[in-house]
Amino acid sequence: MSMYITCLDLEGVLVPEIWIAFAEASGIPELRKTTRDEPDYDKLMKYRLAILKEHGLGLKEIQETIAKIEPMEGAKEFLDKLRDLSQVIIISDTFTQFAKPLMKKLGMPTIFCNTLEVADNGEITGYKMRVEKSKYTTVKALQSIGYETIASGDSHNDLGMIKASKAGFLFKSPDNIKADNPDIPAYETYDELYETIKNAMD
Repeated sequence: MSMYITCLDLEGVLVPEIWIAFAEASGIPELRKTTRDEPDYDKLMKYRLAILKEHGLGLKEIQETIAKIEPMEGAKEFLDKLRDLSQVIIISDTFTQFAKPLMKKLGMPTIFCNTLEVADNGEITGYKMRVEKSKYTTVKALQSIGYETIASGDSHNDLGMIKASKAGFLFKSPDNIKADNPDIPAYETYDELYETIKNAMD
């Protein structure tokens, strides 16, 4: 019996995309851009921070939007069932300051993510990535301490951990990512994903 850890992406998989929700709440359509559109995360974050600065928006405004975000329908039940089956770690490129209220709504699963640098006035001045290629690196590290990983996500930045895992799946992915990766099974419902993860562990 192998020891498994399931690694899941957060946004687009368990909760709606935070930046899209904030783009709608703030009325700034440029903030709708995500890793689905811009694979270079550093470029994407610098673009976002410049827009926030230009509009005088900071952490408080984003956190007010996040407080209203609910997990996707069925996400918490799926996580509870999955955590019965194996250890689960959410590996996300989001930030501790964004994720915490969402983790409460999901029953406090473990999350590995990044940190924002925030000035006293609430302006987001920068961010600190935990490690380079964080999802891939984390999966490789878990494997190095004796775990088999199973991974699922929806976006460009999830492909590394999906391909490096014993089993990996796309979930609620956009058509272009599915088309570019025909070798990766793609699922749309939590029930399908749960059954597939369960079968991968047999």
